[in-house]
Amino acid sequence: MRKTFLIISILFCSFSFGQKEVYELRTYELNFGKPANILFDYIEKSLIPALNKNEIFNIGVFEEIGDAMPKKIYVIIPYKNINDYYQTVEGLKSDEDYKTASNIYMKTSPQDFPFVRYETSLFIAFDGLPKMIKPSKESTVFELRTYEAYNEDALQRKIKMFNESEFKIFDDVGLHSVFFGEKIAGPQMPCLTYMIAFKDMEERNANWEKFGPHPEWQRIVQLPEYENTVSNIYRIFLKPLPFSKL
Repeated sequence: MRKTFLIISILFCSFSFGQKEVYELRTYELNFGKPANILFDYIEKSLIPALNKNEIFNIGVFEEIGDAMPKKIYVIIPYKNINDYYQTVEGLKSDEDYKTASNIYMKTSPQDFPFVRYETSLFIAFDGLPKMIKPSKESTVFELRTYEAYNEDALQRKIKMFNESEFKIFDDVGLHSVFFGEKIAGPQMPCLTYMIAFKDMEERNANWEKFGPHPEWQRIVQLPEYENTVSNIYRIFLKPLPFSKL
């Protein structure tokens, strides 16, 4: 009986996760004074081609707008589902083309290596936006937001708020969605993260100003079921690197 229940649970999770994309967000914290081009060349000429070979596209590579220190590089990778993520990561270990293209990166000495570690988080897409939306080619400002919740119930209520109402508001006011994900592995849990894109900062500011007065937002923000859903908000402004596919 226990074995049967385990098999059913695995099949159910595979089915439900299989309908929605899984996102990996990598954050590389660069070492000051180290040659960042080693990392850039690895991502552009080794990692992205290897992922493309596995039919993984729309890989975004960004740096923060401004002169934040230490400098960080953000890579967002959309997988078809959680199994696709696992199979891709395992497949890279035996991909000879990937190994050849990564040779300089892998053989760089510790003294010249561009970063110490990178942080990875995994997200499952929302029901209301199960797949990434590729932004306009004119987009130069990407806003990455993380909403922390004080417990799991609060997070699920906030996700419901997005699925049932906020996506429509975003569309109405011009907050151009790229992806929305519930974090399933990584720091700051429980939380969700989303990315929106704009032509420039002027469009971003003007369109956010439309959000608060929107009639639907004014309605739902008063509902008791959505009280105390967000405990902290973190916001980062990003710009794509030249070889980013977003």
